[in-house]
Amino acid sequence: MNEIQNLTERIIDRVNINLREHHFDVGPYVRGIVSPEKYMKFYAFYGLTSRHPVSLSFKNSALAGSYFLGKCQVDFSIVYKTDVRGDELKQKGDVFKFRGFEIPLHDDERIRIQDSIMHKTLVHNFSHDPESPEEFFIVSSVSLHYANIHGAPVEGSFFGPFATVDLTTVHDSVVGAYSYVQTGELMHKRIEPGQVWIASKEDGFDFRYSYSPDVLARYVKVNEGADPSGIFMDFINERKNDFEGAFALAPYDYNQDVPRGASVSNYSVLLGRTSLSENVLVAQRCYLLDAQMGVGANAQENCFVINSKLAGYNVTAHGGKIINADMDRQCFVGFNSFLRGLEQQPLKVGPGCIVMPHTIIDLREPLEIPGGQVVWGHIRDKRDLETNSMSIENLAKIQGEISMGGMRFQGAGGVLVEAFKHRIEHILEANGAFYDGDNNRGHAQDHERVSFNILQPYRDGARAGIYPTTIIQP
Repeated sequence: MNEIQNLTERIIDRVNINLREHHFDVGPYVRGIVSPEKYMKFYAFYGLTSRHPVSLSFKNSALAGSYFLGKCQVDFSIVYKTDVRGDELKQKGDVFKFRGFEIPLHDDERIRIQDSIMHKTLVHNFSHDPESPEEFFIVSSVSLHYANIHGAPVEGSFFGPFATVDLTTVHDSVVGAYSYVQTGELMHKRIEPGQVWIASKEDGFDFRYSYSPDVLARYVKVNEGADPSGIFMDFINERKNDFEGAFALAPYDYNQDVPRGASVSNYSVLLGRTSLSENVLVAQRCYLLDAQMGVGANAQENCFVINSKLAGYNVTAHGGKIINADMDRQCFVGFNSFLRGLEQQPLKVGPGCIVMPHTIIDLREPLEIPGGQVVWGHIRDKRDLETNSMSIENLAKIQGEISMGGMRFQGAGGVLVEAFKHRIEHILEANGAFYDGDNNRGHAQDHERVSFNILQPYRDGARAGIYPTTIIQP
């Protein structure tokens, strides 16, 4: 066997040891998902700006097609077409505040990936775990296609395709395909596919939604030793050839002006009659076709905006897809959500709506969602909307328990509402949506002048596809 095969088997063994209580074998999910020549075909790249601490080191790893920004370390891992975006990492001298504690940082935070396989995954934010404020680690874990690891460390765990763990420290757990977990901690748990779980014991709320297996299988189905199948993958694969120009070594030409305060990643795709307003952020691996992006709107990694209008100050979180839709101002679309209206009669979403993470709106008739609504689950028509939405005002009044269709909520609705409002405002601020030319800089402005180091692997021999040990320092 060559070194990549040896490395794969070593990682499988380490992850399986952690998951032995679940009797879960990650081997069938990772063996054979990438043909050997692809590890040699794609380069890796490291972003450099004057506003982010520079430090990259890796050894005995395969990094094909992956993007790194900020302080990152990769050891004995396979990181394939993965985005490791460290533009929000804490810095030396910062004070990390957590539920009354104030923790000063003695060093810059780094993202450390070790003994792990990550396939087309997004890693972002900073560690929200007070026990590891200087280190966002991902150790002895496997993540599959378009999973999101956002804002907390992971150890000894498996994430299925399109799964998201958000602000949640995870140990020795299995998170199924298209599941979303935001619970602060997840220890020795198995989350079945299609579960959406947002909870806080300290704040007193618990929101859960479960997709039926039949619905989930239409959108994403896990296949051992191969790519997932279903509507999500068909949608992505139909457009993947459009990214070839963006990932050529030569700079990509968008043939259009980028307004003041806005930034468009060199590794995104803009096509058709796409227009951008001030302070727009378009992250890498985004796809915009005939999209109108209003002031302060953002499209984060792996987002698609097609034949749609975002009126302004819209947040489209990692992996969100908006097709044939008119989104009013200040609408939030959560992680890996899929919104698809009719081509001639677009989905209409009123101002201030919150589309919960991992929501599927795939219309078979025209639909308008009034302003100020919280929306979740699987929606095809007006009837579905009745059992998969609620006004933000009414949700805030809940004290106790409520059930609607596949959704169960327990606790204080007002706390959940305030948490979402605060987070949306923070995302807009962090992305630079409120930049006025002098104040309120954010990612959109900080990424305007990013440059990239291109990194290449061995092309032949037993180490083919492995990258030579490299250290990049200021």
